[in-house]
Order: sequence, then structure tokens, then C-alpha cells
Amino acid sequence: MVSTQAQPSSDNVANIDRRTRLTETIESLIRLRQEMFVSYCQLAGVSTFDRRMVEQPTAQADQLRSFCQVMVDYTAMGHFEVYQRIIDGKERRVAVKEVAAKVYPRIADTTNFLVDFNDKYVDFQGTEQELDDLDNDLSKLGEVIAVRGDLEDEILAALAAKK
Repeated sequence: MVSTQAQPSSDNVANIDRRTRLTETIESLIRLRQEMFVSYCQLAGVSTFDRRMVEQPTAQADQLRSFCQVMVDYTAMGHFEVYQRIIDGKERRVAVKEVAAKVYPRIADTTNFLVDFNDKYVDFQGTEQELDDLDNDLSKLGEVIAVRGDLEDEILAALAAKK
């Protein structure tokens, strides 16, 4: 007797593999973003939301370098693993392209800020002037990464949608 069970076509297998990779990439990006937020809070000296106004940051050079590395990894992963496909015009889903067209320019602005922050503090020594600058820059950085997360979530939601 001949089996009539349908075998998955190579296109279906490729689509499943592509969706699995996309899901894994999104999960990895979200984990890296969470790691960056935790590192940011530690760097900014914020242990809880309630104490954020009374705690003073006491950044150490190694702590700042560690944060910057996580931030750069997160930024690169978003760009090279998620956004590059959209930038290159390889994304076919209209909903994803529409969301990306709306939010990607603002994400690019946040990327520029994150890169500039990293470049500014790559040789951080902890001088009084650097600490003063860092305090102000961390405040702005917190705003930037919050905005980036919101914008990124719009793209990730569109990418995760079945259509």
C-alpha cells in the first residue's frame, strides 16, 4: 500500500525554519534588552522605582564598561539581526514594512545616541567632570532606551504576527 501522507515541501520547511529563527532572535533581543535595563539601573544606582529619586549613582569604570558592552551588543543585535532585513527590502509583509517605515527613523536616532554615549565613555576614568557628565547623560540615556524599547516593540509585534 502506498502512503498518502503528505510530506512537507521544502518551501514549508524553509518557512518554518525562518519563523523559528525569527522567534529565537526576538526572544534573544528581548533578553539582551532586559539585561541592558538591569545593568543601566545598577549603573545609575537605582535599586527600586521608589528609591530612584534619593539614591546617588556611584559609577565605577568597570561597571560602565560592562554596561556599554551590553548596550552595544543589544544595539548591534537589533540592527543586524532584526532591522537589516527590513532596511535591505527583504521583508515582504506589508504590516511590518508599514510599522518599520513609521518607527525605524526614530530607532536610528536612538542608535546614534547609544553609539555616541559608548564613544564618549569608552575611556572613562571616573574624574569629577566625567561623573558630572555621566549623571546628566544617564538621565537622557534612560529616556532614550525607554523610547527605543517602545518603538522596537512595535516592530517586534508586527514581526511576530502570523500574517
